[in-house]
Amino acid sequence: MPSSSLNMDPTVDETNTPERLWPAATAVHGHVTKAFLGYVKKKRLLMLGLLAATVVLVIIALTQGAYDIALGHLMQIFSGSAVGPADIVIWKIRLPRIVSAIMVGWGLSLSGLGIQTLLRNPLGSPFTLGISHGAAFGASAAILLLGPQIFLVTLSAFAGAMCSTVVIMILAGFKRLSPESIILAGVALTSLFMSGTVLVQYLASDTELAMVVFWTFGDVARASWTEIGVLSFVVMGVTLYLILRRWDLNAMAAGEEAARGLGVNVNRLRLFGMLAAVVMAALATAFHGVIAFVGLIAPHIARRLVGADHGLLIPFSSIIGALLLLSADTLGRVIFGSGALPVGIITSFMGAPMFLYLLIRSK
Repeated sequence: MPSSSLNMDPTVDETNTPERLWPAATAVHGHVTKAFLGYVKKKRLLMLGLLAATVVLVIIALTQGAYDIALGHLMQIFSGSAVGPADIVIWKIRLPRIVSAIMVGWGLSLSGLGIQTLLRNPLGSPFTLGISHGAAFGASAAILLLGPQIFLVTLSAFAGAMCSTVVIMILAGFKRLSPESIILAGVALTSLFMSGTVLVQYLASDTELAMVVFWTFGDVARASWTEIGVLSFVVMGVTLYLILRRWDLNAMAAGEEAARGLGVNVNRLRLFGMLAAVVMAALATAFHGVIAFVGLIAPHIARRLVGADHGLLIPFSSIIGALLLLSADTLGRVIFGSGALPVGIITSFMGAPMFLYLLIRSK
């Protein structure tokens, strides 16, 4: 039998390959694949650059300040071959502060990203929804009524943040308010909690007033290793949850109807996602005070860099938030030497112009 007769079946015809049948489609497919791989490579390089910048900033934060430490001496301290004042400065003061700045910036940025996606509002963040001010009021009331007990103050701050969250969830879930209306509700809650905090300050004694004012200034130097460990555990858990739900978050960003059409349980995702984001922000605020605008700025910077895919947004928002807060804390500590400038003041200066820009752009 001629060999050509063996190839009568098109399924085994070597000439019926996709490249021969659809040459244009194959060329386009190959071009798209090459472009996508190039895009992914660029984003990986960008992530490596951000990680390298974070490492460099950590080294600067460890070595610079009121007590300068040489890089060689720093290596000796970490190897355990050097003891003395520098050893105490690194292990007792600067390293906990650096780790706190990284974890708080990470947590607040992810909280802002989750709130913005789930409420579909670019102005959503723990600060703009009144969550941070609810924590401030809870801590202030605890200082006035229960005394300066760290555990009770922290617990009351967490309860205040959760009260604000419950109101926002009710408005978003049951009343079906628009994203703009939810932000306005957050502004109203912020005004309410700020008024309560001012009332507490008016009724407080001089000592209590000083404690309330100090607490409302966000500061990453006040937490112990235990609190850092608790916050790190929660931040890691929420990060894992958001990564596992990244495709659902992408669908939510396209709209509720689109998400439901793709099989996403919108109500459940919004409930658990908001709870995860708010618990993380509430803990960060309860441990470190009010740190404004990090949760608003970092996700938008990440969107400018990598687009709207949450598979990239989640890690980029995390590293950018950590980098922003560590930069602000290091700047304030190096300029003032003693570290007397709270990081919340610097982030407010950084975030206010960005907030105004977003308001104008959204309008």
